[in-house]
Amino acid sequence: MQVRPGLTGVVETTVTEHDTAIAIGSGEVRVLATPRILALVEEATMRALNGELGEGMTSVGVRVQVEHICPTPVGASVRAEAHLDRVEGHRLMFKVTAKDDRGLVAAGKVTRVAVNIEKFMQRTR
Repeated sequence: MQVRPGLTGVVETTVTEHDTAIAIGSGEVRVLATPRILALVEEATMRALNGELGEGMTSVGVRVQVEHICPTPVGASVRAEAHLDRVEGHRLMFKVTAKDDRGLVAAGKVTRVAVNIEKFMQRTR
């Protein structure tokens, strides 16, 4: 595996009713849900790695540490970014952020592990 720090991935979306804490079941307010933020930053990590791991390889999430700082209303634009900060063997450590038009919404770290898809799936059998 020749993945090097510095890779970046970005995901942009507009918050809909389906993204709210009420819709997802994680809260009782009509704002962007924390689990949805986690999904966005993980998607950004995948985009950063797109085409970088080689044939038969993928990455799986193993650790997420994200602080949800500010609420984001329905209709607002959100941009999630992931920057590959460190590579330790098969561990890929990202710094992640989510921002809306008013500024920082969430920040933290996501760790993924590069795996051989076939070997990984054998573990499920």
